[in-house]
Amino acid sequence: MINLNNIEIRKTNQDDFDNIMIVEKQAFGYDKEAKLVAELLADRTAKPIVSLLAFCEDEAIGHILFTRAYFDNQKVQPMMHLLAPLAIKAEYQRQGIGGMLIRAGIEILQEKGSNLVFVLGHKEYYPKYGFIPNAAMLGYPAPYPIPEEFSDCWMVQPISPTGFEAGKGKIKCSEELNKPEHWRNDESDR
Repeated sequence: MINLNNIEIRKTNQDDFDNIMIVEKQAFGYDKEAKLVAELLADRTAKPIVSLLAFCEDEAIGHILFTRAYFDNQKVQPMMHLLAPLAIKAEYQRQGIGGMLIRAGIEILQEKGSNLVFVLGHKEYYPKYGFIPNAAMLGYPAPYPIPEEFSDCWMVQPISPTGFEAGKGKIKCSEELNKPEHWRNDESDR
């Protein structure tokens, strides 16, 4: 068990690309998420991005990425973001580092004026950090259909005083993330 007081979280810069790729590959055990992150970091429609690394001493051990989200086919586009992915190296998982990254990222998003944050993730994990399951039932359908048995995995969190008043509608992601292959659980993609 590591001491969370020894964890440093900071915004990433261009020199961090290799560290980000190492964390993503080691956290997931394959390259799919690392490739997606590389594409998202270069995607102009994903901006403003919030990309954070967690360090233990000088080792990068965790990464989180928030990219721009939009309402599909609506003129008014309040600032919204999507959390994807959250990656912690295997040996550092289940020690609170993911939560530290989520909280730090949301704080930065609030400073930027973002209203809502979405995530497609573990329904037992993300509600601990304020995410509300089944965002579709609250008026925010996912970019692609999510099977009924996984509807609670599509979540939202209001992070501004405006929150849910920012609007409702089907969510659209940045160009790189708004592809059907990122919205299904297909082991063959790995």
